[in-house]
Amino acid sequence: MLPASHLPLRRRHLLALAAVGCGGLGHAASSDDQLLVGMSMNNLLSLDPAAATGLDAVTVACNLYDSLLEVDAHDTTQLKPSVAQRWEVGNGGRRLTLRLRDGVRFATGKPLTAAHAAWSLQRVLKLNLALASVWKSYGYSATNAPALIRSEDPLTLVIDLPQPTDPVLVLMTLATSMSGYVIDRDTVLAHEVRGDLGNAWLTTHAAGSGAFELEEWRPKELLTMRRSANYWQAPAKLRRVVVRHMTESQTLRLMLARGDLDVAGGMSAPDVRALAKRPDLVVDSVRRSTMYYVAVNARHPRFADERVRRAVLRHLIDFQGVASGVLPFYGELQMRPVPQGLPASLPQPVYAFNPQAARRLLAEAGLPEGFETTIRVIAEAPFTGIATSLQATLAEGGIRASILPGTGNQVYGAMRERNFEIIVGRGGGGAESHPHSSLRALVYNPDNRDSARLSNFQGWRTGYADAELNRLIEQALLTPDAAEQTALYRQAQEQLDVRVPAIQPIAQMLDTQVVRRAVQGYVGHPSGATRLRDVHKVSKP
Repeated sequence: MLPASHLPLRRRHLLALAAVGCGGLGHAASSDDQLLVGMSMNNLLSLDPAAATGLDAVTVACNLYDSLLEVDAHDTTQLKPSVAQRWEVGNGGRRLTLRLRDGVRFATGKPLTAAHAAWSLQRVLKLNLALASVWKSYGYSATNAPALIRSEDPLTLVIDLPQPTDPVLVLMTLATSMSGYVIDRDTVLAHEVRGDLGNAWLTTHAAGSGAFELEEWRPKELLTMRRSANYWQAPAKLRRVVVRHMTESQTLRLMLARGDLDVAGGMSAPDVRALAKRPDLVVDSVRRSTMYYVAVNARHPRFADERVRRAVLRHLIDFQGVASGVLPFYGELQMRPVPQGLPASLPQPVYAFNPQAARRLLAEAGLPEGFETTIRVIAEAPFTGIATSLQATLAEGGIRASILPGTGNQVYGAMRERNFEIIVGRGGGGAESHPHSSLRALVYNPDNRDSARLSNFQGWRTGYADAELNRLIEQALLTPDAAEQTALYRQAQEQLDVRVPAIQPIAQMLDTQVVRRAVQGYVGHPSGATRLRDVHKVSKP
């Protein structure tokens, strides 16, 4: 089994709860054999493991499907067996061999084999939808996938790497990405339409081997899952999970207080603080690798000047004020692209709000009177709060900014087209606890031409490319010695202090859930894959 080479990223903390109720609200306990969850399902658009994106989809799909490997929720550098009971790295780091468990069955009762696992990964490349991006970055394609990803016998899966990379990163992707979920090939192909490999059907159905089966899904209304009778581990302790689409924080707060919900997320900081005073509720915050950031378009004539980028991104953001005033329960201060908790992590840089320094830099750049600009932002918390703070601090540097709120597609669509000036966004690496995951997403840009269309690299979206940074990131990825690799990743971050790329992290995302104390075994997962197979409820916690 491959030894871990990185330290934990995850920080899970439970807030102490005072024995004070939210007076005036009644309590009606829900059934002990079902879990009632309130969350926004605005971004739950598909359950197809090749196409679905976002935490909403992962939260549901991880209970319908199994992955070959899992990541320990308490130490995200540790890989755990799942459908694959053991694995090894060979051929100089270019071959992964995974031995699957005998007796794993899909919800239909059909045996899960290495052929299903190989086909599931090949399907991701053939469909070439959202979840193919990471595999393409490893060098896979629809053409080479059948030869490189294959079953040698019913319980042996072999994955050859098409180009040199860190095999730990690939194993982490298998464990954390929905693209690594194993699909019941026969059931899906029975619903294939015009060569779509079952994509249309899997959008609203499931064909997995998870602890639960999909029972009903009414988009932006209700989703229910029932305990699977064919699960290969001990049966799920809950008979049923009911997820309700809810976006209003005060409604979530009221229903938690009344006992009409067991778990809820996406609430405002004041409502979380109020619920934290109740003895029957627990607040659980899990740190994710995603970053809240401010980005500028380095292809724009103004922001092509490093002095202007330094003024805006290093001196006109109130980092501490945003973290303490806007982001409680949403994020914690983080000004580097590599998350905290890894061997390559560095202390926070000394970036501070300094409008006088910003004005000097703008004057040197020929902009003594400042300029007018726009801030694109998703029209929901906490993005709007960050944008409002940024608008105020930019004004102190002489920059007059208008806020353009919109949907995620509008904001990130403009970013993908490199048609923006300033954006407040959230992004970063996948769930892999590996420095390359974040640097690849936020900094790396191997081809800055418009025609390259590397829209999956947020560095490309901002039009910033640095050959030396690219070289350091590439060199670190291919360095087998852990200490040398860590030193190179630290060197890349130190170069970021000297240079001013076009994306400036502000905070690392926190996913905060309020959980009824009667709910036992609920462990929020940093990757979003919070599995509910061991969750149960007690009448008197």
